[in-house]
Amino acid sequence: MTLRAAIADDEPVALHRLRTLLSEAGWDVDAFEDGKLLLNHLREHPADALFLDIQMPGLSGLEVLGELPDPPPPVIFVTARSEYALAAFEHAAVDYLLKPVTADRLNKTLARIAGNQVPRRSVSELRAALPAPGPAAHATPGQPLRFPVRAGEGKLLLELRRVSHFEVVDQVVWAHAGKQKYRTSWVSLAEVEAAFPATGLLRIQRHLLVRPEAVLGVRSLNSGRRAVLVQDGVELEASRSAAHALKERLGI
Repeated sequence: MTLRAAIADDEPVALHRLRTLLSEAGWDVDAFEDGKLLLNHLREHPADALFLDIQMPGLSGLEVLGELPDPPPPVIFVTARSEYALAAFEHAAVDYLLKPVTADRLNKTLARIAGNQVPRRSVSELRAALPAPGPAAHATPGQPLRFPVRAGEGKLLLELRRVSHFEVVDQVVWAHAGKQKYRTSWVSLAEVEAAFPATGLLRIQRHLLVRPEAVLGVRSLNSGRRAVLVQDGVELEASRSAAHALKERLGI
């Protein structure tokens, strides 16, 4: 019997690639560009496995996980962020696939699922395995997103719209706003991304996360990489792997 997979990923290239690989492996595939569409589809069309991008506009992969029926089908998270794949959700998902997904790596996951080697845990068990959230972002209707930063012996709430980029150094995340930088309570950029899932923060280096609206310009470097210009004349070098996502996000 042919097995059926359902995919949710807001990146068209990644969605097409995974759909093609699954089809080539003999699976029937339903593909969606956001988690809400996938959940609506599952109400009448059950799947044998779900492949969820961790970060998507609307419902993230983690939020989709929380809405699944009990017991859920096997869940595989697909992400470009290696931090997510290391340990954070190791008990909450069948497997992790890092983008770009390769056929060999995907086939190992499919073999486990097709061979019934994957126990189906309850939603409560999956939720219990999720890591504790980092410091919360604060927002009220009509008000800007804010987050706590250290100020002397106390803390201030800094508006996200003032921040050009986040930088992690020795497990300390710094928020850069103009000529100032502020120490946050986060220890990884993955925590920043989880705090602002719908803002489209863009990872341009393993240690740099840029707010796209703060980007003033982009130029090519001799190395083939790109330099990102933000406020106060600050330039940040983007990795080669981030160049394509950067161009798509900025529409250039």
